[in-house]
Amino acid sequence: MNADPIADMLTRIRNANALRYESVSLPYSKMKASIAEILKREGYLEEVASVGEGAKKTLELTLKYGPKGERVISGLKRISKPGLRITVQADKMPKVLGGLGIAIVSTSKGLLTDSEARRAKVGGEVICYVY
Repeated sequence: MNADPIADMLTRIRNANALRYESVSLPYSKMKASIAEILKREGYLEEVASVGEGAKKTLELTLKYGPKGERVISGLKRISKPGLRITVQADKMPKVLGGLGIAIVSTSKGLLTDSEARRAKVGGEVICYVY
């Protein structure tokens, strides 16, 4: 069993992106699926699909590259870890690379990007930075 499944997900995406893989597969969870959907909505992933049923269910992520093969994701960083939770208030929501990247935040209204959380005026736990 993995101690930090979110960090494992980000590492798998980071490694597949570095080697320019077309897709990456990982064990399914609702939290990982929500993070993947945000990445797709924000334009960092091409496609997100859940495959299988029950304990064998996996999440298939199709990575996105530019027209000349350049990487769309240049960085993924886990912020709040199981040993050290990082929470922020709505007015102190971080801006990643001055607004060029996104922060994924777990709020009382579900997983949101930093800009959505700022608009909804809710704070929460900062899961990761994507740029």
